[in-house]
Amino acid sequence: MKKLGNFQLIVLIVFVALAVFGVLVFAGIVKIGGKDEAVVTGSVVLWGTAKADMMNNLINNFTSQNKTLTVKYVQKNRASFDQDLLEALATNTGPDLFILPDDMIVHFRNKIMPIPYASFPQATFQNTFAGAGEIYLSEKGTLALPLSIDPMIMYYNRSHLDAEGIVTPPVYWNDLESLVPVFTKKDQDRKITKSAFALGQFSNILHAKDIISMIFMQLGNPIVREKNGTLLSVLNNDGENTLGGNLSSVLRFYTSFADPANSLYSWNRSLQNSRDAFSSEKLTFYFGFASELADLTARNPNENFYIAPVPQIKNSNFKLTFGHTQAVAISASTKNPTVAFTVAGLLATGDFSKQFANNLLLAPARRDLLNTKPTDAYFPVFYNSALFARSWLDPAPAETDAVFQRMVENVLSNNLSIENSISDASSKLNLLLSK
Repeated sequence: MKKLGNFQLIVLIVFVALAVFGVLVFAGIVKIGGKDEAVVTGSVVLWGTAKADMMNNLINNFTSQNKTLTVKYVQKNRASFDQDLLEALATNTGPDLFILPDDMIVHFRNKIMPIPYASFPQATFQNTFAGAGEIYLSEKGTLALPLSIDPMIMYYNRSHLDAEGIVTPPVYWNDLESLVPVFTKKDQDRKITKSAFALGQFSNILHAKDIISMIFMQLGNPIVREKNGTLLSVLNNDGENTLGGNLSSVLRFYTSFADPANSLYSWNRSLQNSRDAFSSEKLTFYFGFASELADLTARNPNENFYIAPVPQIKNSNFKLTFGHTQAVAISASTKNPTVAFTVAGLLATGDFSKQFANNLLLAPARRDLLNTKPTDAYFPVFYNSALFARSWLDPAPAETDAVFQRMVENVLSNNLSIENSISDASSKLNLLLSK
């Protein structure tokens, strides 16, 4: 039998000791802090990219309710966060906890101390957090506890719809076909001056990879799957698509919007980027994230826009949008695993998580909080969309952007067939996953 190393043995002992305690904490049977006597005492360091002023206010509220726990927050630059964290962990000077975005899970999964399902059962996790949080579930345990969800939604120019006598935005993808000729305008030289949808191209469409991924996942394809501890691409047409369609039909549909010979043609690479086009009222529908609301409002305060859920595949038995999630992870190099475990649980299940999401103008990750929807104009759509948001295990966001861009451009340039373009992308994705 293979012997455990000292570090592995310590981790095992710690989590065996925490197993019963963890279940009781998350079940609400054991209370920590507040009016009850604290079970755990100590301090931890938390890293993240959110502004220090905001986070320190939230942490002050947290520690006032949990008086025997101390949390020091360190704000890191977003551009260098992953490198700073890797270097700190390598020299054993890293934080005890860090805020982990969903697109950094693969990058840091070996630097995280998973919470075993004995300590926090998978069923408890799924009953506590919305489905987007399940991206943090691994074969070894829970990699992080979700705090917020940023779902992709559909922004639309209400004045454009009103002028054409259209009452509601599209609900299904096949509804787009009738709307393209209504909202796509061309000048006398047949150049596009206004567009219905920014789809088809890649370089000038913000979130192009996320949009394509979203429709793939709406077919039931998870893009990446974990099997026996190994991450593998399932970006293929064979057996992974629960709705019975295939990924080729999705890529064909997407690229049709950039094909001048197709009735869906409404976008080309000469146009400004999709967000700028929407803000300048030259684009009727824009697929973006909830977190973009404040920026879009500031860009054009006079624009009469509203929001709706993203279109779905007709006759599907589930709804899905793409969404980015943030969660609190325990560093594998923490010197205070008991305290880190306790603080992570309290941050994710207490008032902190609600205030964290509210301050970032995002939806919370907890189901009980999503059940109580705000009454303003936008957040009910954010909250509803957060409930059916999902993402995938992206090994390297910048590099997979290039993979998806090549997949799209191979089709548009006729360098590869649609089927071969998808196969090529899957092979390159597997190479990234194997690094």
